[in-house]
Amino acid sequence: MTYETILYDVSERIATITLNRPEVLNAISPLMARELKDAYAAAEADPEVWIVIVTGVGRAFCTGADVSDIPGTGQVVYEEAYLSTHEQWDAPQEASPPFRTMTKPVVAAIQGLCAGAGMDLLSTADVVIAADHVEFLDPHVSIGLVSAREAVRYARVLPLNVAMRFALMGKQERLSAQRFYDLGLITELVPVDELPDRAREIARMVNRNAPLAVRGTRMAIRKGLALPVYEAELLAETYRERVTRTEDALEGPKAFVEKRAPEWQCR
Repeated sequence: MTYETILYDVSERIATITLNRPEVLNAISPLMARELKDAYAAAEADPEVWIVIVTGVGRAFCTGADVSDIPGTGQVVYEEAYLSTHEQWDAPQEASPPFRTMTKPVVAAIQGLCAGAGMDLLSTADVVIAADHVEFLDPHVSIGLVSAREAVRYARVLPLNVAMRFALMGKQERLSAQRFYDLGLITELVPVDELPDRAREIARMVNRNAPLAVRGTRMAIRKGLALPVYEAELLAETYRERVTRTEDALEGPKAFVEKRAPEWQCR
């Protein structure tokens, strides 16, 4: 696939989506938002894709909405008539994948400065790794905007006082990758030149597992977070029950008994 603002590649059952506007620090324009939406949908629909990596090029991963491209709002706008689609009524996604509805896991590999809407990837990706030099900030209040879904999302992951300070300090507060690693928002720190290879290594390790079991596990956790524990357990059990009816559920125990690597069919 060919895009203007992102790169899209599929190999080894891994779709890699790369933010590619380094001249503006990978700020999200309306075109980039549309292309990201299309790329996420393509990866989700492609049977040859089992996992997605999202990363960037240049010295920034993503610095949020491109306010120079959307003057006066600071938010990505839509081409459709105002409030004419469900998407406009929902929380904007911008750079983040449709994490509530997609089934395939997402690895975020943060190679540079991450700010604003770029923070969404830290709380909506399933595995987050980062270059050890990276810094993070949420500048919304410093440019007169409410830190809305971004702050709500990372406040569910970070300690409340840390999230509140980070959001209210605006551009005056930058946190290091090491700090976010210590707080659990990032799972691994690596030198920047090793980041692409490490992201693919992680993706390949996930892909060694049964793909439908991976997807069911991911959805059980994601969707369960919005439910009371008992209801979350019941939902997770429905996913488990569905996967037991697949060919891969038979292949796993068979391969174990035969002491060989399983041959997953994703069916």
